[in-house]
Amino acid sequence: MSHQSELIATDIGAYLAEHERKDLLRFLTCGSVDDGKSTLIGRLLHDSKMIYEDQLATLHVDSTTMGSAGDQVDLALLMDGLKAEREQGITIDVAYRYFSTARRKFIIADTPGHEQYTRNMVTGASTCELAIILIDARRGVLPQTKRHSFIASLLGIRNVVVAINKMDLVDWSENRFDEICREYREFSKGLDLGSPYFLPMSALLGDNVVDPGTELDWFNGPPLMEYLETVDVATGIDFEHFRMPIQLVVRPDLGFRGFAGTIASGIIRPGDEVVSLPSGVRSSIGRIVTFDGDLDVAGPGRAVTVTLNDEIDVSRGDLLVKASDQPHRAHDVDAMIVWMADVVMEPGQQYLLHSTNGFSNATIAAIRHRVDINTLEHQQASVLGLNDIAQCTVRSDRELLFDPYSENRHTGSFILVDRLTNATVAAGMIVGAASAWDRTPETGLVRHVSGIDDTERAIRYGQQPCTVLLTGLTAAGKSTIATALERELFDRGKVSIRLDGENIRMGISRDLGFSAEDRSENLRRVSEVARLVNNQGLVAVAALVAPNAEVRGRARELIGSDRYVEVFLDTPIEVCRRRDPNGLYEAADRGEIAQFPGVSAPYERPTDMDLRLDTSVQDVPECVSEILRILGDRGFLRG
Repeated sequence: MSHQSELIATDIGAYLAEHERKDLLRFLTCGSVDDGKSTLIGRLLHDSKMIYEDQLATLHVDSTTMGSAGDQVDLALLMDGLKAEREQGITIDVAYRYFSTARRKFIIADTPGHEQYTRNMVTGASTCELAIILIDARRGVLPQTKRHSFIASLLGIRNVVVAINKMDLVDWSENRFDEICREYREFSKGLDLGSPYFLPMSALLGDNVVDPGTELDWFNGPPLMEYLETVDVATGIDFEHFRMPIQLVVRPDLGFRGFAGTIASGIIRPGDEVVSLPSGVRSSIGRIVTFDGDLDVAGPGRAVTVTLNDEIDVSRGDLLVKASDQPHRAHDVDAMIVWMADVVMEPGQQYLLHSTNGFSNATIAAIRHRVDINTLEHQQASVLGLNDIAQCTVRSDRELLFDPYSENRHTGSFILVDRLTNATVAAGMIVGAASAWDRTPETGLVRHVSGIDDTERAIRYGQQPCTVLLTGLTAAGKSTIATALERELFDRGKVSIRLDGENIRMGISRDLGFSAEDRSENLRRVSEVARLVNNQGLVAVAALVAPNAEVRGRARELIGSDRYVEVFLDTPIEVCRRRDPNGLYEAADRGEIAQFPGVSAPYERPTDMDLRLDTSVQDVPECVSEILRILGDRGFLRG
C-alpha cells in the first residue's frame, strides 16, 4: 500500500517515477511470545493511514469477537490471519505486509515468538536488513529474546531496534527502561549487532510508534517510523565483488543468447571480463539487457540478462564472476546450521544441499559445537534437535562456489533438504572452507604402532620427546634462536629436528599462500610432522609466525599438551622492522604483500604461552638458555 500523495490525482506518471526512486527496506519484528509484534505492525499501518476503510471496518467487528485488547481496536488482527492465530492470540506463520511513506518503501515480516516456530523466524529474517526486537517491559529479556537476537546476528542483520514495549504497564518508568537496556547490552556483548537503537514505546496506545506521544517526554530519540525512514541500510551492500547466479538461459531466437539472473553483489559493465564457474571459461560482457532497454552499468539487486562476446557454455546454476575476483571453492565447508526439522540430525545422514550454484548431495560430516543461546557458550554435541544452532562441517559431492556468509549473504548461504520428504530441514551460513584440522581420514585406514616403546627410546636418546614452537612477528628472531637451540641440543648429545618456517614453505607447504586459511594449514602440517617426530622419541623445534591464537591452540591439542612448549618472542614491531633484511615490512606498507601479520593482518598475542622472550633486550645465548631451562624443568632433557 502506498502513501497518500496529491500526485496520484494530478500526475500519475510523476507519482510512479517518484515511487520507483525510493529505496526499499525489508525489516522484521521478532521477540518472545506476546511481546506485541503484531500489534506494533498494526499500529504502524494504522497511524500511518495505511489501512483501507473496509479493512478498518472489518477490524472493528473482529475486535469485538476475537480481539484481546479490551475496549481498544485489536490491531494485531491485521497480521494474524490464520484462524489458529486469532483464536490463541499468537503468531504462527510469517506474515508479510508492504507499505510506503513519502521517504521509503517497506516490506515487513511479522515472525512468530514461540520457540517451536523458530524456523519460521529464520525464514522471515533471511532477506531482511533490519530487525525490531520487541521486549515486554514487564518481563525483560527472555530466552526467546536472546534466541532471536542471536539469529539476527547470525544472519548478518546489523541494524537492530530494541523496542521495549508495553511501557504503559510499568507506569512509563525510565528506570525500568534503563534496567532492560543494561540487561540487553550485557547479553549482546558477544553478538555482532552493531549499535542497537533502544526505544521505549507502547504499541497498543501508539506512543513512540509513529508519533512521540505524551508519556515519554524523558526520551529524546526519534519514534520508530522516523528511525525506519532515515536509518542507513546501504552501507552493507557489496559493490566490489561481482557475483551473478544464472537462473535462466534466454534463447528467444537464433540471433540472441542471454543469461538471466539477479546480481547478488558487485558492479558490471559492458566489456568487463568475466568467468563462468565452475567451468572456468572466460569471456566478456557484451550487453546488459532489461525490459526498459540496455544498461551501461548494473549493480546489486538488479535483475538483468547479460550477453557474452564469446560462445561459451553457461547453464542454469552457474555463477558469473569477475575474472580477477573469484569466490572460494571447496567440497567441505564449515557452516553455522539452524536445524529446522523435528527429526533429530545425526552426522553422516544424506541430504540435498541447495545453494546459488544448484543442488548437490551433502552430509553433515561433523558437529564442531552447539551454541547455548542463553550464555553463547560452545557445547559438545553428537546430534542436533529442532531449533538447535551449531557450527558443523558440511561435505558436498559437488564443489561449492561460495563467499563467507559474513561477506555475501547470497553466495554464502544454503539450505538442506530431506531427500525423501522434500522438506527443508536446515538453513546454513558458510563460515569458510573446512579446515583440514577437522577432516576425517578415509575409512579403512589403520594407524600402525611401532615395535619400539617410549621407554626404550628415552633410554637410548637420554630425553623425552617434545615440540618447541617459536612464534612471533617476522624478524623477531625465531629462525636464529631455533638454529642456536638445535646446535646446543646437538652438542649435549640430544636428537632433534628443526622445522623452519621458510624451509617448510619451500617444501611440504609450497602449494600454500599466506591467507589465514593457508597459514592454518601450514601449522597443521608442521604439527603433524612434529607429532610423528615426537613419536620417534625426538625433539622438534618449529619456528613459525603462526599468528592465530585458536590455530596455535589446535596445534597444542594435536601434539598433546604434555609434549608441547610454546615460546612467544615478544619483540616490539619497531625492532622487527629495523631488523627486517628482506624489506618485507616496507613491501607490506606499500600494499605489495597482502595479509602480512602486524601490518595488514592481525597477530594475536599468546596468553597461555609457556615462555616469553624479548629479543630486543635478551641476546641469543640467553634466550636459548631460558628454553633449555624450561625443557629441563619439565623433564624433557636428562643430563
